[in-house]
Amino acid sequence: MHRFRHWIDGQARDAAGGRWLDVHDPANAQAYAQVAAGDGADVELAVAAAQAAFPAWSALPHSERARWLEALASALETRLEDFAQAESRDAGKPIRLAREAEIPRAVSNLRFFAHAATQFASESHHGQAGLNYTLRAPLGVVATISPWNLPLYLFTWKIAPALAAGNTVVAKPSEVTPATASLLGELAAQIGFPRGVLNIVHGLGPEVGETLVRHPAVRAISFTGSTAVGQRIAGIAAPLLRKVSLELGGKNPTLVFADSDWRANLDTLVRSAFQNSGQICLCGSRLLIERSIYDEVRDALVERAQALKIGEPADEATALGPLVSQAHYDKVLAALERARGEGGRVLCGGHALDRPGWYVAPTVIEGLGPDCASNREEIFGPVVTLQAFDDDAQALALANAGDYGLSASVWTRDLNRAHRLAAQLRVGMVWVNTWLQRDLRTPFGGVGASGLGREGGAEAMRFFTDAKNVGLHLG
Repeated sequence: MHRFRHWIDGQARDAAGGRWLDVHDPANAQAYAQVAAGDGADVELAVAAAQAAFPAWSALPHSERARWLEALASALETRLEDFAQAESRDAGKPIRLAREAEIPRAVSNLRFFAHAATQFASESHHGQAGLNYTLRAPLGVVATISPWNLPLYLFTWKIAPALAAGNTVVAKPSEVTPATASLLGELAAQIGFPRGVLNIVHGLGPEVGETLVRHPAVRAISFTGSTAVGQRIAGIAAPLLRKVSLELGGKNPTLVFADSDWRANLDTLVRSAFQNSGQICLCGSRLLIERSIYDEVRDALVERAQALKIGEPADEATALGPLVSQAHYDKVLAALERARGEGGRVLCGGHALDRPGWYVAPTVIEGLGPDCASNREEIFGPVVTLQAFDDDAQALALANAGDYGLSASVWTRDLNRAHRLAAQLRVGMVWVNTWLQRDLRTPFGGVGASGLGREGGAEAMRFFTDAKNVGLHLG
């Protein structure tokens, strides 16, 4: 059985306590590997390595840090198929999704922030009070905690800007999907990436993640995951006056108006609900449909959902794979029972599949109002609810119902309506006539229960630096 080890100070290490956790293949629910079960001793070693590496790494010219990130991106690109296969097995995601979207995006993350390292500029102000210029200094040792749903994609989304800005990193990937983070640590060592600059510690949240958050040498924490864990991190970090970036859950509305080209975009609407078995924080899990087209859209959506190819992640034709773990599978099935108890009408799916692994059929539910738990709490599975609206005001009220505020998509030909609603939707990101169209320069994040702070572009570089203003008298 393969073992995924820590990567600390450029070397693979077993857990200090000698413990291991099983890693399961979601397609058959069988353990296929083990991952190091880290603890405070492993965190101490990693932080010490990062502290020792920080002076030299932060002193490098920006172009040199960029060169190392580019080298890592190129090495990853040459191993793209290996990483895609590992990601597909580890997370249960269709191989085409891993190969064509997620691993290439990880390469893009590294390349984008390599360029950002050379373009991130300080500011100057003149004419009001002498000459002022603002320095942007790296923080030191930072912690990144990434989730299981997009393992390498979101792992690199955090470590790349932190490294580009001159910090050294202790990264904790999810213990549920540790494969590609561990492979990246191995790849970094193979290309001679400076030791101690990127350290990877595996293990459970309470034993590794919380220890990192509390560590006195850690200057900032970037976390993506559940709202409950994000709230706990915020509660620990606040008295320590530590910087936090929290990208949390979503219960995202998709607004479909009668004047939209919804038929031509039905594939995108279906993808926005069910991609990665709904295990993406940006999935449109609440479909709001103008009443005059409600029946037609509903029936077309159900037909497409039932036609989705469910199968082995390694099958090139598979569109929908299993859920990631037994715990998450149980959570989604419980949410489906709750929806029935609330009076929801299951139009398709609503059940587990009779096959090995953690498979749940794509599910469409109607008949539930905005105040029920099924429309307010994140399910994070292949489940979409439908609600009808009569006008723009009702569509906006339904979209803004609830505590989450990550993203929304608006489908209409009326650009005045699109701009007006985009400004009024209580979310951090709005797509108009598209979904998940990402420009890496733009701010990424939400409001309310969807988190604090922003990632992406200059926002990420600012988060991982401290601003220092220098003012000169010009008299």
